[in-house]
Amino acid sequence: MRRTEETSRSLDRRHSRSLTFQGVFRVHVEMLLSAQTFVGQVLVILVFVLSIGSLIIYFINSTDPFGSCSSYQDKTIPIDLTFNAFFSFYFGLRFLAADDKVKFWLEMNSIVDIFTIPPTFISYYLKSNWLGLRFLRALRLLELPQILQILRAIRTSNSVKFSKLLSIVLSTLFTAAGFIHLVENSGDPWLKGRNSQNISYFESIYLVMATTSTVGFGDVVAKTSLGRTFIMFFTLGSLVLFANCIPEMVELFGNKRKYTSSYEVVKGKKFIVVCGNITVDSVTAFLRNFLRHKAGEINTEIVFLGEVPPSLELETIFKCYMAYTTFVSGSALKWEDLRRVAVDSAEACLIIANPLCSDSHAEDTSNIMRVLSIKNYYPNTRVIIQILQSHNKVFLPKIPSWNWNTGDNIICFAELKLGFIAQGCLVPGLCTFLTSLFIEQNKKICPKEPWQKHFFSGLKNKILTQRLSDDFAGMSFPDVCRLCFVKMHLMLIAIEHKSVCHGYCGLILNPPAQVKLRKNTLGFFIAESAKDVKRAFFYCAVCHSDVYTPELIGKCSCKSKNPRHKTGTTVTVMRNSGREHSGPKTQDSSPATPMSMASNLSLTTRAFLYEMERESDHLDSSGMFHWCKATPLDKMILNRTEKSKHEFRNHIVACVFGDAHSTLMGLRNFVMPLRASSYTRQELKDIVFVGSLDYLQREWRFLRNFPQIYILPGSALYSGDLHAVNIEECSMCAVLSSPSKSCSSPTLVDTEPIMATLNVRSLRISCSAQTPSEPRCTRCFSDYPGKSKYRRIPILTELKNPSNMHFIEQLGGMEGDLSGMSLHLSTSFATGTVFSGSFLDSLLATAFYNYHVLELLQMLVTGGISSQLEQHLDKEKFCGPNDSYSTVSPGRMRCKLGLLSLNQTILSDIQPRRTFGQIFCGSLDNLGVLCLGLYRMIDEEERNPEHKRGVYAGVEGAGHAQARGPKRRHSV
Repeated sequence: MRRTEETSRSLDRRHSRSLTFQGVFRVHVEMLLSAQTFVGQVLVILVFVLSIGSLIIYFINSTDPFGSCSSYQDKTIPIDLTFNAFFSFYFGLRFLAADDKVKFWLEMNSIVDIFTIPPTFISYYLKSNWLGLRFLRALRLLELPQILQILRAIRTSNSVKFSKLLSIVLSTLFTAAGFIHLVENSGDPWLKGRNSQNISYFESIYLVMATTSTVGFGDVVAKTSLGRTFIMFFTLGSLVLFANCIPEMVELFGNKRKYTSSYEVVKGKKFIVVCGNITVDSVTAFLRNFLRHKAGEINTEIVFLGEVPPSLELETIFKCYMAYTTFVSGSALKWEDLRRVAVDSAEACLIIANPLCSDSHAEDTSNIMRVLSIKNYYPNTRVIIQILQSHNKVFLPKIPSWNWNTGDNIICFAELKLGFIAQGCLVPGLCTFLTSLFIEQNKKICPKEPWQKHFFSGLKNKILTQRLSDDFAGMSFPDVCRLCFVKMHLMLIAIEHKSVCHGYCGLILNPPAQVKLRKNTLGFFIAESAKDVKRAFFYCAVCHSDVYTPELIGKCSCKSKNPRHKTGTTVTVMRNSGREHSGPKTQDSSPATPMSMASNLSLTTRAFLYEMERESDHLDSSGMFHWCKATPLDKMILNRTEKSKHEFRNHIVACVFGDAHSTLMGLRNFVMPLRASSYTRQELKDIVFVGSLDYLQREWRFLRNFPQIYILPGSALYSGDLHAVNIEECSMCAVLSSPSKSCSSPTLVDTEPIMATLNVRSLRISCSAQTPSEPRCTRCFSDYPGKSKYRRIPILTELKNPSNMHFIEQLGGMEGDLSGMSLHLSTSFATGTVFSGSFLDSLLATAFYNYHVLELLQMLVTGGISSQLEQHLDKEKFCGPNDSYSTVSPGRMRCKLGLLSLNQTILSDIQPRRTFGQIFCGSLDNLGVLCLGLYRMIDEEERNPEHKRGVYAGVEGAGHAQARGPKRRHSV
C-alpha cells in the first residue's frame, strides 16, 4: 500500500514537472512570436514576404496546364518547397504558443497553412505540379497594414485605414479569382471534369472584376455549376463589400489632397480661423450664431482648422455654407498648419471647447496649448477661447503676448453658467431674463395665451452697444437714460467710463447722478436691433428736441451745436413726456414685481459706504466679495441629529451630484455672486450644499473663505436629507447638473437633476409652516376646492441637454404649453425654473463682434468681476482680507440686482404706475433705480392655480404691459 502511494506521488511529481516545463516552454515561445519583440517582428515580416513569394510562384505556375507534370529544370518547385518548409516550422511554433488548441485550428492563418502546405509536399513527391488551393496564400495580404506599421511606413490614421481597405479588396479579388481558376479548369466533380474549360488566372481576375462591377461582358463566363454558384453568392457579397470599401478609399485619397492645401489670402477680404472641437454640433451652432449678427452682410470668411478630415455630414454643412466657409486639415499646435491657414493675417482665432467631454481639465489644457502655440507663432493674433473650468483661465493672462485691450477674451463656461444660476437664486427669473438677451429665436410662433405674446415679444430684445451722441456730454446717466427710454424707446443700462481718480476704465451699471457722461461714451442698451440704437448716436438736442416718434430720430444736417443748451432741453422733454410713454391701458389683475438695477451710490450711498468701510476687514482685497478666515470643513458639516442647532430661514439649498472621482465643477463660481459686497452682511443668505461628502470636501478649499456656507452629506434624491436642511423655508432650491461624465445617451446626462426636481416638487408644504418674515399666502393653492392649501418649493434646475426640458415641463401642470418647442419657448423657462448653458455657444460670436457685451454679461452674473477689473487688481492679493478702502472703491461702484414689490418696497410711493413706462420713469427720477422688466403672474388665478410668474423683458415686450393689481414682495 505504501509503495503504491509513493509510486503515485512520484508520478504526480514527474507530471507536475512535465507540466511546468511545458508551460514555461509555451510562454517562451509565445514571447518569441509576440509582435512586440524584435524576433517576433522579424518572423511576422519574413512569413509575409515568403507568403507573397509563394503567391507569385502560384501566378507563374498558373500559366501551365492546371495539373501538368513537373520537371526538375523548373526552379520554382524547390523554392516553393523551401518556403512551405518554413511555413511548417512557423505553424508548429504558433501551435505550441496557442492557449486554446481547438480554436487555433479555426484561425484564418491556420486554415491557409493547412490547405497550402500539404499539397506542396505531395505535388513534389508525385512529380505533379497541381495548383490546388495555393491561391489561399492571397489571404496573407490582410496582414499588410500590420507589416507597414512595424516597418513605420505608415503613421497616420488615414494611411492605416487606407491600407486596411486596400488589403481587403486585393485579398478578396485574388482569392475569388483563384477559386474560379480552380473549378473552371477542374470541372464539376460529379461530371468527372467533362465541362471544364482552359482558363488562365488573368482571365479569372477579369471575370471576377466584371462580375463585381455588375457589367458582365460575356466574353469570359463560368461554365461549371460550382463556378456559377460561386459567382451568384460572390456577386451579392461583393456588392456590399466594394460599395463600402471603394468609395471610402477614394474619399481618403481625395480628402488628403483636398484638405491639405493652404488657404489663399485675398487682399481686402477678412477671415477668421476656428479650431478646437470641430464637430457637426459645434460647427452648426457656431455658424448659426456667427452669421445672424450680420445677416445679409457677411464679409468675413470662416476657416475651420480641424485635426481630422470632416465626416460626410460635416462636409455637407460646409457645402451648404461654401460661400463663406473653408476647411483645412491640420492642428493649431503645429506652426506649419498655422502658416497654411495664415493665422498672421486673420482677424481673430476662435477656439471651440467641448462642454460634453468626459475630462474637462484635459479639454482646457489642450485648448490652452493651442493658444500658446498661436501666440508663439504670431503674438498679435487676437484669440477668443472657450474654457470649461474657471481655475484654468488664470494661465491665459500669463502668456506674455496676451492682451485684453486688443480683444483677447475668455469665455468660461463654469463661471458664467454657475453665475447665472446664482443670480437666479437671488432674483427669481433673472437667469431667464439675461438668457433671453443672448438667444436668437428664428421659429415662427403663434402664441395661444396673452402672457406668451408678451414673453415672446421680449425675446426679440438683445444687448447692443452704441457710441452716444456728443450732445449727451455733461449730462448725468439718469437724465440720459430717461431721455433714451421716453424719446427713443431704448433702455440704457450701462456706460463705459474712466475714473479720473483711480485711472480705472471699465463698465459701470446704472451709474449715479454724480457720474457725468463725456464725449464718445459707449452705451449699453436693451433693444431689438442695431438700427434702433443708432438713434442714440444721431440724437441732436437742437433738431430732435420736439420729436417724440423714435423712427424720426436720424442723422441731421445740424453742424452748430450748443452744449450748454442740452440740459435745459432735456429736462423739458422729460417732464413733458411722462404721459407720452404710458402705453396702452389693458385690464390685468396680475401682480407684478419689477426687476430692478439699483445704484449703490444713490440717496443711501454715504451710509452704505460707511458701513462697508467699517466692515472692510470682512471683505477680500478687491472689496468685491465678503471674506472670512479659512474655516475647517468639519465645523461646517451639518448633523441631522442637531437640526435645532441650524434652523435655516430664507436660505439657498444647492443640490450637487458628484463623487470622489468626478471632475470639479467649480462651486466657487456659484458662491461668489451670492457673496458680492454690494449686499450688506445682513442681506447674505445661508448656502447649504447637499451632496456627497467625498466630492464636496474636494471643493471646500475653494469655498472655505466665504462666510455662511454649510454642507450636509447626503443626496437630493432622498427626501429626508432635504427636510434636514429645512427646505420648506428656503428662498430657492438650485439643482445643479452632474459633473462631466461619459454617457451612452444625451438624454441620460440629466437623469439625476430631473429625478431630484421630481423629488423636490413632490414636497407639498403646508401654508401654516410659513415664517412671519416671509409671508407667502398668495402663493398657496389647492388642487381641489375645500381642501387645505399648500405651496411648492421654489426651484431652479440646470439641464445640460436642453432637449430634456420636456421632462421638467411635464411636472409643471400648466395647460396651453407650446408642445414640441425648444427650451426657450417653454413655460418652465418663461417662469425661471429651468436653465441650460447651451446658449453660451453663441457668446463666441458675440465676443468677436463686440467683446464689450461679454464684459457686461460677466459683470452681471459673476458678482462684478470683469477683465478690466482683473487687470486693475492684478497686483492685489485677491483672496486675502482688505487692508484699505481707498484701493478698491472702483470695485464697489456697482449695482444690486433685485425684485421690488410695488406695494411693500420703496416703489410704493411712485405715482402713477399703471404701466411699466410710468414705473420706469418714476423709479429712475425719484430713487435712481433702473427697472429692467416685470416678474408677474402669467395668467388669471383660475388658470394659474400655482401662481406662476413669468418674465417680461425689454421696452417693447414689457414696456407696455400693465403693472396694476394686488402686489406683494416676492424676493429682494
